Amino acid sequence: MIFMRIRPFPGLFLFLVLFAMTACSTTKPLRPSLASIEGMQGHLRIGRIIHSKTGKAISFDQLIDQVATRRLIFIGEVHNNPEHHLIQVQILQALMSRYAPRTVAMEFFNKTQQPVLDQYMNGSITETVFLKDVAWDKNWAYPYRFYRPLLLMTKEKGRKILAINAPNNIVRKVARSGLSSLDPSERNQLAGHINLKDESHRTYLRKIYEKHTHQDLKRFDFFYQAQCVWEDTMAENIAKYLSKSKETLVVLAGNGHIINKYGIPNRTLSRIKIPMATIVLQPLTGPLNIERKMADYIWLTGN
Repeated sequence: MIFMRIRPFPGLFLFLVLFAMTACSTTKPLRPSLASIEGMQGHLRIGRIIHSKTGKAISFDQLIDQVATRRLIFIGEVHNNPEHHLIQVQILQALMSRYAPRTVAMEFFNKTQQPVLDQYMNGSITETVFLKDVAWDKNWAYPYRFYRPLLLMTKEKGRKILAINAPNNIVRKVARSGLSSLDPSERNQLAGHINLKDESHRTYLRKIYEKHTHQDLKRFDFFYQAQCVWEDTMAENIAKYLSKSKETLVVLAGNGHIINKYGIPNRTLSRIKIPMATIVLQPLTGPLNIERKMADYIWLTGN
């Protein structure tokens, strides 16, 4: 889900609930959650990886081989889902070991934190100092242990972690009072161009907004502006990095920034034309109908 992070919104943690069925029990067995794919017959269960173009399930090895040629790969997540972080590690490890080490861009760090990230990655500071200097607990309300393996793997391979987000305090200000409330020093820390005219994106976010808050148009406008500040600032930082190097880049971000490519993916492609793939990790908590436009690859997971 996409919500304005005035403070990060907690969501559902991954609970694997095992029901022991005794011989004398009258409780009916739980029916497995199944997903159906737009335009395809049959159903898929947790653990399946769907190739949207064909609508068919593929193996993990096929996924890695197919995305390995892309210069830019987005891997989504539900932030508080431990399974998603394990899958991200699995994908990144396979890409790095079978093909080549990659730079990793993370939503979780804003551009001002790049010097601290660089110091940690080159061994100039300890992990303890790093976490203190980036104020992890203040800026990101999800456990560091979820992300630590990703940082350590990238560090071990001698690659860079790229900070791509806008500063939280500026995004919060936009969410409260709009882009016009920013002073020049604040505005200069965001993308030069922020696209507020994608009606499909706006409609998508409006539906989410109305489900979880009162329907105040002015507040929605500010919410939408803040969302686009995130999307375009991250897209611009990705595009700038790729235009200056021949690196291959893996971007880790919340599903909401990736779904339907409305957010970071399309806004990146509007700035630089490169081969790209999106992978959404989709919790399967009940019957689900999946539209193919959600992502290039959809990995069905536990909730």
